[in-house]
Amino acid sequence: MATQVSSAHEEKKPASKAFKRLKAAGLIFTLFGLALFVYFIYTTGLSEISEGIAKIGLSGFALILFIYLLRICVRALAWRLSVYGPYELSFRDTFPAVIIGEALSSMIPLGILVSGTAKAVAVRRKVPLVVGLSSVATENLFYSFVTALFISLGSILFLRSFELEAGYVWLIDILLVAIIALIAFATLMIVRQWHWASAICEKIYDKGFLKSVLESGRLQVRLFENLIYGFYRRYPSRFAPIMLLEAAFHTLGVVEVLFILSKITSTSNLLSTAFFLETISRLITIVFKLIPFVIGVDEAGAEFVVKTLALAAGIGVTLAIVRKARILFWAIVGVMLIIKRGLSLKDIRKVHEEVRDIG
Repeated sequence: MATQVSSAHEEKKPASKAFKRLKAAGLIFTLFGLALFVYFIYTTGLSEISEGIAKIGLSGFALILFIYLLRICVRALAWRLSVYGPYELSFRDTFPAVIIGEALSSMIPLGILVSGTAKAVAVRRKVPLVVGLSSVATENLFYSFVTALFISLGSILFLRSFELEAGYVWLIDILLVAIIALIAFATLMIVRQWHWASAICEKIYDKGFLKSVLESGRLQVRLFENLIYGFYRRYPSRFAPIMLLEAAFHTLGVVEVLFILSKITSTSNLLSTAFFLETISRLITIVFKLIPFVIGVDEAGAEFVVKTLALAAGIGVTLAIVRKARILFWAIVGVMLIIKRGLSLKDIRKVHEEVRDIG
C-alpha cells in the first residue's frame, strides 16, 4: 500500500513540475504581451484609436457583440450534436456552458487547459461528467480540424496575394493540393475506419524509438481514433452538420472583421483583408493562448497584416482593441454565469487534474 502511494506521488511530481513551468511561461508571455500592447498604443496614438472606435459607435459595437453571440450559438449547436446517446443536451444546456468555457479560456493564462473541463462541469447535472468530457473532446476535434484548414488556406492565399518567384508559387500550389489530398485521405480513413496512426505509433514504439513520447502518446492516438470512429459508426449523418457549424464559426469571424473594417477604413478589397486578418487572429489565439485576452500579440499580428497589405497604420491596433472589448464583455457574462451556478475555478481545476491523472 505504501509502495502504491509512493508510486502515485512520484507520478504526480513531473505533472506538478510541468504545470509550474507552464505557469511561469504564462507569466513571462503575459508580461511580454502587456509590453507589446503599451508599445502599439503609444506608436499608434490614443487619438487615432479613439477616432476609430468612435466611428463604430455603440450601435456598431452592439452588432459586434451580436455576431459573436451567433458564433457562440454555432459552437453550442455543434457540441449538442457531439453528445453520445442515450444522453442528450439541449441548446439551453450547451449555450451557457460554452460562454463559461470561453470566458475561462480568455481570462486566465492557463485557461485553455481547463475550458473544456469547465464546459463538462457546467452540464454535469444533465449528463454524467464522463459523457460531458467525451462530447466536448469530440466537438473540439471537429473544431480543430476545420480551424487547421481555415488557417492553412488563409496563410496560403495571403502569400498568393503578392508577387512571388516562380519557385514559391509552385510550392504554394503544392501545399494547396496537399491540403485537398489530406482532407480526402482523412475522410477515407474515417469512412474505412483505418487505425493507421495508432499502428504506426505502436511500431515505432516497439522499435525503441521515441519511447518517452510514445509511452502514453500511442494510447492517446488510439483513444483519438476510437473516439472519432466510434462517433462515425453511430452518427454518420452528424458529421456534415458539425463540420458546417464549425465552418460557420470562422465565417462569422470574417464577417465581424469585415464590419469593423468597413467602419474604420475606406480601402478596397475589404473581404480578402478581413479573411487574412481573421486567419492571423485565429493563429495567434492558438499559439499565444497562455496570454490572457492575447493582449499585445493580437495587436502585433493585426498590424503585420495591414502593413503588409499597405493599409493605413493603426487600423490593425484599433481592430484588435475593439475585438478585445468584445471578448471582455462576453468574459464578464461568463463570470456572472459561473457565480450564478456556484462554480469555482478551484473545483474545475480539481476535476481537470483528476481526469488528467486517470488519462
